[in-house]
Amino acid sequence: MSKTPPAANENAVLKTSYGEITIAFWPDVAPKTVENFKKLAREGFYNGTAFHRIIKGFMIQGGCPNTKEGQSGMPGTGGPGYQIKAEFNAKPHTRGVISMARSSNPDSAGSQFFLVHGDARFLDKQYTAFGTIVKGDEVLEQLANVPTKSGGGGEKSTPVERVALETVTLVPAS
Repeated sequence: MSKTPPAANENAVLKTSYGEITIAFWPDVAPKTVENFKKLAREGFYNGTAFHRIIKGFMIQGGCPNTKEGQSGMPGTGGPGYQIKAEFNAKPHTRGVISMARSSNPDSAGSQFFLVHGDARFLDKQYTAFGTIVKGDEVLEQLANVPTKSGGGGEKSTPVERVALETVTLVPAS
């Protein structure tokens, strides 16, 4: 008897301290990125992390293991211990899109992602867009409106309070 492979058409439910956001994936344009995100979600990698960078009108970033309670690493610098190859595509970076964060090296994404809050078309074909919000746009709006302060880089993007990503759960797409 063979093991049943995970359902291809799954959505991710991001349970935040402000409510839930449901993401539908785009495996047609970013199959390896989608599978990596699902793998990390299944392993519980994202559970207990926080959104560490918020720029209203632009994006909300999370997925860094250094944001877990008790971690000492600089938020925004952690990952899963490996990097994945970029899958740049023609999907536009518009409100509600989920995309992979990375450093200046195109193939440097691992676990960190961002939710686009405003029009960020200047990121098109330079970052891997891999899904979109299908439920919870009001939660995205609440996250974007969390007050921020200057962080290590001087940019006013560090939330003044912890904005938790409590769990990421995979559910059948409806």
